[in-house]
Amino acid sequence: MIEIKDLHKSYQMGSNSLHVLKGIDFNVEAGELVAIMGSSGSGKSTLLNILGMLDVADSGEYLLDGLPIKNLNETKAANYRNKFLGFIFQSFNLINYKTALENVALPLYYQGVGRKERQEKALKYLEQVGLKEWSHHLPSELSGGQKQRVAVARAMAAEPKVLLADELTGALDSTTSYEIMDLIQKINDLGNTILVVTHEDDIAHMCKRIVHLKDGVIVEDKKIEQVRASQYVQ
Repeated sequence: MIEIKDLHKSYQMGSNSLHVLKGIDFNVEAGELVAIMGSSGSGKSTLLNILGMLDVADSGEYLLDGLPIKNLNETKAANYRNKFLGFIFQSFNLINYKTALENVALPLYYQGVGRKERQEKALKYLEQVGLKEWSHHLPSELSGGQKQRVAVARAMAAEPKVLLADELTGALDSTTSYEIMDLIQKINDLGNTILVVTHEDDIAHMCKRIVHLKDGVIVEDKKIEQVRASQYVQ
């Protein structure tokens, strides 16, 4: 599903160049649930941004579902993002003046899906995350956990090939974090490919594989015995 070979990325910082990714080799099979870990400055956010086509590598190869991701203009990159990827962010990134239903339907609007079908699909995914009855509420009327559930439903609505989650539990207390991870595990159980960037060890162990980045290189990549979040959820 994801193939990365010898990926390099540097940023110009004044007169200096900061080499952030230093030859990353990284594959993800369809249906995997992978945690990407590393301290601040390890390169994990840069890697996620490149995977999400929000940034471009200086050199190396990136194949997504067999498709080479390179030399994309912004329009093509946006089309590929809509087609292949779902994003879940720490800060939820919901539009405050739109209801939960309208937020979830938004990626479908960009895919050119008709209004009636958009609403039906959005409602279906809100139901999957347990928020059907909150569909007409604004984000300001929702708790942090509910906002993140809406964000998960929005990421799923376009039926992406890969879900990219950046510190998705970072703004939540531990109980709510485990509820969200329970939801993520259930989505993964259905065969969806998910990458979770996290600095939290307990969250990483709720994935099936942990990739450790340090100073722009992968220092460890191991499959683990997954901890099911459901045992912590009331």
